[in-house]
Amino acid sequence: MPRVPSVGGLEFPATIYPLENRVSSDSAAPIPFIFQTIDSIGEKELDSLPYGVIQLDAQGTVLRYNAYEEGLSGLTRQKVVGKNFFKQIAPCTDMQEFYGRFREGVAAGELHCTFRYHFGFKRNPRDVTVTLLYNAREKRTWVLVQPIDSQT
Repeated sequence: MPRVPSVGGLEFPATIYPLENRVSSDSAAPIPFIFQTIDSIGEKELDSLPYGVIQLDAQGTVLRYNAYEEGLSGLTRQKVVGKNFFKQIAPCTDMQEFYGRFREGVAAGELHCTFRYHFGFKRNPRDVTVTLLYNAREKRTWVLVQPIDSQT
């Protein structure tokens, strides 16, 4: 599958590359608008992505969770989907740096930010790059996670 420009250092397969670009309020750089197709890809394609992908509703409940993220966190999809990401799955993210950005972006109806974060999972602690992308049309947030040691 051909590769295309990235968001927060994460490349997207052509099938989920944006049909248009937009500019966020917190950056002058164009942000690929991936949501027109990413919401419609199947679990198999989501699982083939080379980084963690988590889809959250406006309250932070996990709706989708790919295989790469299962490997990073050590938590299976069955244990995660339907639970609150910030309160039940990764309570270490219940802080302004992460959950605060999520809440503010959802409330504003616009979110695109990338930041470094340390997940202190017992089994597999990791330093990662996190990208939060909000789809106002669907009222969903995509959390893209890539270990820093895997980035080039």
